[in-house]
Amino acid sequence: MELRIDSSVLTHAVAWAARVLPARSPVPVLGGLLLDAADGRLRVSGLDYEASARIEVEADTVRNGRALVLGRRLLDICKVLPKGPVECAVEGARLSVTGGDARFGLSLLPLDDYPAEPELPAFRGVVDTDAFAAAVGQVAVAAGRDDSLPVLTGIRLALDGTTMTLAATDRYRYAVRTLEWKPEGEEPGDGGGADVVVPTRRLTEIARSLTSTGPVRLALDGGSIGFESEGTRTTTRLLDGRLPRHDKLFSLGEHAVAATERAPLVEAVKRVAVVAEGDSPVQLAFAGDTVQLQAGYEDDVASQRLPALLEGAESMTVAFNPGYLLDALGSFDTDSVRIHLLGPGQRALITDREDGVHQHLLMSVKPLV
Repeated sequence: MELRIDSSVLTHAVAWAARVLPARSPVPVLGGLLLDAADGRLRVSGLDYEASARIEVEADTVRNGRALVLGRRLLDICKVLPKGPVECAVEGARLSVTGGDARFGLSLLPLDDYPAEPELPAFRGVVDTDAFAAAVGQVAVAAGRDDSLPVLTGIRLALDGTTMTLAATDRYRYAVRTLEWKPEGEEPGDGGGADVVVPTRRLTEIARSLTSTGPVRLALDGGSIGFESEGTRTTTRLLDGRLPRHDKLFSLGEHAVAATERAPLVEAVKRVAVVAEGDSPVQLAFAGDTVQLQAGYEDDVASQRLPALLEGAESMTVAFNPGYLLDALGSFDTDSVRIHLLGPGQRALITDREDGVHQHLLMSVKPLV
């Protein structure tokens, strides 16, 4: 194998594929990246037993061939290469990487021991990458981090007609975001009808890596999910189980609604929370056209008043874990939010003003005394 390629193109390709490499693995070859040069293209692939990633870029291929090298070591080399053209060539049992006056040699890993790249599942439809990435980011904040409850560390991805629903919960909060997507298939229902749970970390990495690439094709079966856009493809295994349904939780019945500007509320929560000890709450006392924020106990207290319009009740006082409240408010991109309130210690639903496309449920806690 021998090729010439621009250093920035090589670095991007190696970094993109190296995302799926395990931090540690008892199988050394799983720490490798497979470089496959042929016909003016360089394909860089990485995988472990849970995920795979592959990217193709243009290169001047002098001699077709394949090489397997330690991926993170190659990435470290790419990051320090001089700008400009780079030459890569297999020389005996090494891959040489030369850029300007810098030259590196990497030992080759045995190709025969490298697992076959997993096949993409059946294609189900197309979604805009920027909209998808934004939606994943909005629900990911509510995903669990307790590995003893694996299904709660995932994001639910449900397909129903032309609507994709993403959802995540850690039992204390629940975020839901809907967006449009385009199913594939000539017959009605060919592209829709799915309800799976994808590991949050993997899905977040995938969504970020695909931004600004235009539409991406989604592939899905009972065990894995895949995404393919121009020059890239990635897969990851699904989690077993289902997330609890949110329909009844989000149906509040008769309740009060407080509307306020989002950015000032975020700043006020951050400001008063500096006196909060540990997970002690931030209290929001709504009355008429204002909300009074308060945190702290005894001598160490902080408060701030903001404009807010309460409908459905003369007054309402609730309190929230400040970290959870900031996560929820930060996941919205609208100027204002609506907080649907049942009462102290009960469910509260934060929505935007766009027909509930994005919803975030929080449990309120006991208000300050």
